[in-house]
Amino acid sequence: MTHQLFLGEPGAVAAAVVGASFLLEGDEGRHAATVVRVRPGERCYVSDGAGRRLLVEATDVDRGWVRGSVLEVDVEPEPAPRFVLVQALAKGDRDEQAVEAATELGVDEVVPWQAERSVVVWRGERAARSLAKWAAVVTRATKQSRRSRMPVTTPAVNLTALAGRVRSAALTLVLHEDAAEPLAAVDLPADGDVLVVVGPEGGITGHELEVLTGAGARTVRLGSTILRASSAGPAALAVLSARARWR
Repeated sequence: MTHQLFLGEPGAVAAAVVGASFLLEGDEGRHAATVVRVRPGERCYVSDGAGRRLLVEATDVDRGWVRGSVLEVDVEPEPAPRFVLVQALAKGDRDEQAVEAATELGVDEVVPWQAERSVVVWRGERAARSLAKWAAVVTRATKQSRRSRMPVTTPAVNLTALAGRVRSAALTLVLHEDAAEPLAAVDLPADGDVLVVVGPEGGITGHELEVLTGAGARTVRLGSTILRASSAGPAALAVLSARARWR
């Protein structure tokens, strides 16, 4: 049986050692006690979201907290290379679906992209609310998939800022239906950032493609079918994770 995972206060998780008592409190403690209903004797994982994960056996439970004994402490090394999903803003909740699935499939950073054909526009308060919503999706998916490292969610970028990320990345792959090179044939670098760029429902414009490839990006295809913006990124992450991490 896979145990539930909760996100603990980073300092408390960092200080925990096998055999010590651990207190899960705050929002996560209340969720564990009143929603999940953890009971004494049950076990759960507690992570700091940065690679450190505890296996805790509950000893005492109240409405606002769960106290337990630390049975194991695991530390996951930083990923190499890092997978970065650059997801163009899409209508409806398709971009959020992509972010959720990508988190479950191993993405390390999520970057919203205000593409030329994005129907949705993030400005001012809407941008802050939307980014917070993406971060909440990432948090839920991190816990659901029992990841000890929570992906970073960065503010939205325009084409100029994205080209800058491309120049500094170890590898950038732009998913495009007309590309000749299959994603499965690409050699991955040993470290650094690997960017996967997904356009909006209307596709990446010729101007955007010219700027990105001029900055060093490569166009690749997933297969013979055309995928939606909500599924293209996760499909690419699955291919990359299968090659580099699922061993």
